[in-house]
Amino acid sequence: MNLDSIIRTVPDFPKPGIQFKDITTILKDPAALAYCIDTMATVYKDKRISKVVGIESRGFIVGTALAYRLGAGFVPIRKPGKLPAAVLRQDYQLEYGTDAIEIHRDSIAPGERVMMHDDVLATGGTMQAACGLVKSLGGEIVGLSFIVELSFLNPRKKLSGYDIYSLLQYSAE
Repeated sequence: MNLDSIIRTVPDFPKPGIQFKDITTILKDPAALAYCIDTMATVYKDKRISKVVGIESRGFIVGTALAYRLGAGFVPIRKPGKLPAAVLRQDYQLEYGTDAIEIHRDSIAPGERVMMHDDVLATGGTMQAACGLVKSLGGEIVGLSFIVELSFLNPRKKLSGYDIYSLLQYSAE
């Protein structure tokens, strides 16, 4: 399936000069959505995944479906103040400032095999912080999956050592 023909590019979002890759057009297309979930689930089906971690917010959509397909639990990583129980927090750098994400302290047991998912891999900062949270709980990160990877931003440098799978890569803005 040609996902590139389905993804919408939104110029100057969220700021001037950015060509935003909008995956909501994939989500509304039943065949494209099924293709994404089926393909990623096939890649990870023999990895004995016990938890799929999805990053707020679009990582929840496909991440939950992947967890179901893999017979795994789903764990959300959220922005601060959104999770109701005890959390671990990780601050991280953005190109224009700092941000933070949180995970429930009891969401992953030591030794559990974890697949991480987010919709788009841009600079790698958010995923790097998310991996730090999972590792601090003792989770074993088996792989990182994405619908879109903006390879021209060189995100794999920050995520060196991880098995990364993306359905679609853009080598230029």
